[in-house]
Amino acid sequence: MSPNYWKEKDSTGIVSRPVHQGDGNIDMRGFFDEISSLPVKFQLWELAPGVSEGAHTHEGENSLEELYYFLEGRGEMWFGDETLEVQAGEAVLVPEGIDHGMRNPSDAPLKLIIAWGKPDSHAAQALLKGRGRD
Repeated sequence: MSPNYWKEKDSTGIVSRPVHQGDGNIDMRGFFDEISSLPVKFQLWELAPGVSEGAHTHEGENSLEELYYFLEGRGEMWFGDETLEVQAGEAVLVPEGIDHGMRNPSDAPLKLIIAWGKPDSHAAQALLKGRGRD
C-alpha cells in the first residue's frame, strides 16, 4: 500500500555539477523525481558567488518552458543580448525557444526554485504572438 503523501528534505540528495557549460557547480536538489506523475520537474538550486548556468535554448523535440523563483540573494539572467537583474521574491518564466542563462555576480549565495516541463504548444504560440513574436 502506498502512503497518502510523500515528504522530502532540501538538505539531502544534493548533486553539484555544471549546468549548460556554465562556470562552476550548481548545487541541485530534485524533489519527487521518481514518484511524481506530474509532467514537470521541480528542483532547488544554489549558486555560489561567480557560478553560472550557461546560455542555452530549449526547442524542437527538446522544447521546455522554465519557471525560476528566487528565494535568496540576487543574480542576473540574460536573454540573448538583454540582461535582467533578479532577486529574492521574483519569478521569471522562460518560454521555449528563448536563448537564456543565469549567473550569480554577487558575494552571497543565490538560491532558487526551478520548475520545467513540456509546454502546451498552442498556449506557447499564443503567448509569443501576444508579445509581438511570430
